[in-house]
Amino acid sequence: MLLRHIRYLKAVADHGSFTRAAQALHVSQPALSQQIKELEDRLGAQLLDRSGRHVRPTDLGSAYLDRARRALHELDEGARAIRDVEDLSVGSLRLGVTPSIASYLIEPLSQRFWARHPNITLSIRVTAQEEIEPSLIEDELDLGIGFGDMTGEHIETIPLFIDRVALIVGRNRSSKCAPILSAAEVAKMPLALLDTSFSVRRLADSYFQAAGVRPHIAVESNSIPTLIGLVRATDLATILSVKVCGEGLTAVRANPAFEFRPSALLLRHGAYRSAAAKAFIATAQQVAAEFT
Repeated sequence: MLLRHIRYLKAVADHGSFTRAAQALHVSQPALSQQIKELEDRLGAQLLDRSGRHVRPTDLGSAYLDRARRALHELDEGARAIRDVEDLSVGSLRLGVTPSIASYLIEPLSQRFWARHPNITLSIRVTAQEEIEPSLIEDELDLGIGFGDMTGEHIETIPLFIDRVALIVGRNRSSKCAPILSAAEVAKMPLALLDTSFSVRRLADSYFQAAGVRPHIAVESNSIPTLIGLVRATDLATILSVKVCGEGLTAVRANPAFEFRPSALLLRHGAYRSAAAKAFIATAQQVAAEFT
C-alpha cells in the first residue's frame, strides 16, 4: 500500500467528488478511481459510497480515514521536523488570528518577530475562531491566536493577556457621556457593531439580553477599521476591545461592565512545535506582557 493511495482517498472524501479531487490533485479521474479501487481491494472493504450525488465515506471508510488522517499529520510533521532549522536561518509559520485580536496585535507582534527572525516566512490568516480550530486540527495552521474560553477539547492554550471589551466613542462624543453608563443608556445610543459572525458581537448581544434591553443598532459591518472610522467621525458608538482605542477614540465605562475575555495562543494537542513556532510563542508572550 502506497501513501499516495491514502492521500487520494482523503482528497475524494474531503471534496465529495472524484472530479473535484482529481482536479485538486492534478491527476486524471480514471487514474484516481483506479488508485482508490486498488486500496479497497487491498483492504478488502468498500471505503466510499458512490451511489449518491456526492461521494461519501462508508462506515468502514470513515473509521479508516479517521486513523489515516492522524497518520498523515504525523508524517507531515516529520517532514517539517527534518526541514526545520534550529538556528532559524530558514523556516515558515502558518498563523490564524481572530479579527478582533488581529486589529491591534498583529502589527506590533509581526514587527517584533520579523526584526528578530527576518528569514522566517509568516503566513497570516485572519478568520473566526470557529475556522481556526479545525484548521489547527487538520494541520493547516501551526498556531492560532484567539480566546482561551472558547476552545474545544483538542486544542491546547497558552495564555497571553486579558482582553477587556468596552463601549468606545469618538472623543467629541465622550464629552457628552456620563462617567459611567447603565446598560439601558448604552442601548439607547446609536451603535455601529460587528455582525453576528464575530464573537465580540455575540458577547454584546448577550450583554443587552441579560440586561433586558434592546440596543439601537444603526450600522452593522464585518470590518473593524470601518467601525473605528465611523465612530471617530460621527456620534456613533461601538463595542470592541479597549485595545483598539487610538487617536480620537475613548472607552466609556459601563455598569454592569462587559465581560473580560482571556486571549491565548492556540495549538493542536500534541502538535510538533518547530523552532519558528517556539520563537513566535516567546515573542507573543513578550508583546502580550506589554499589554497588561
